[in-house]
Amino acid sequence: MKNPYIPYPARIDEITLENSAKDLKTFKLVFQHAEDAEAFTYLPGQFAELSVFGAGESPFGIASSPTEQGYLLFTVKRTGTVTNELHNSEPGRQIGIRGPLGNTFPWQRMEGKNIVIVSGGFAFTTLRSAITYMLHERYRACFGAITVIYGAREPGELLYKDTLKQWAAHSEMQLVLTVDRAPQNNWQGRVGMVPNVLKEVAPSAQKALALVCGPPIMIRFTIPVLLELGFQKEDIILSLENRMKCGIGKCGRCNIGPKYVCVDGPVFTYAELEQLPAEY
Repeated sequence: MKNPYIPYPARIDEITLENSAKDLKTFKLVFQHAEDAEAFTYLPGQFAELSVFGAGESPFGIASSPTEQGYLLFTVKRTGTVTNELHNSEPGRQIGIRGPLGNTFPWQRMEGKNIVIVSGGFAFTTLRSAITYMLHERYRACFGAITVIYGAREPGELLYKDTLKQWAAHSEMQLVLTVDRAPQNNWQGRVGMVPNVLKEVAPSAQKALALVCGPPIMIRFTIPVLLELGFQKEDIILSLENRMKCGIGKCGRCNIGPKYVCVDGPVFTYAELEQLPAEY
């Protein structure tokens, strides 16, 4: 069995600046050894630890889909020592990847269901993975209608702008983009907070599951809207990736009551979270 503390060696292949504030970058990583890439099998919803040698390691949700072969994507916000070092890196730098870690979105339950995705800010990473996975020709028939409501503070803060353009033109999904404020006159999307736009769009709860990932304040106001629309508590799926720490439940810093987000999550149903202390 592989030692869970030892990362796979990888290198940075490409770096994409994602936002106007210049504090979000997407890193395209390639494994150094083919056998490591083959061993790293994951599903959307999981995360990994990125090791920046000499600086430390931090957990990040996997933004790529398993259907995107040959590389992994991670979108990183500049917030501290490890992320600063990553942001100052150039393509070709050697780093480590430890994982995959955590559980996945409930893919077996999602089959045959309509999927409603609600997200805000840079928490959209694992949901990018999920959407890419569901739209792939191999899996598209496994799911019903796909509705995506995604928001940010302003247009320049929306992630994956080229991908969003492709999805906006996609015939098999509904993409609704919203911003808190739109100083640019050419903004074609909605203006308003994500929970308010969700209420306006009002996706049906019939044969549907909702995947929610975003800032805690967004989640707090999104849950009542979903319940009002008729979603059952067990059909509201949340990702608490902002609570992730060591990844293997040893440091004890990610717990919510008796649960360790790194091991038992980061994906939980709202019904499960209702039984825990309100720390999310």
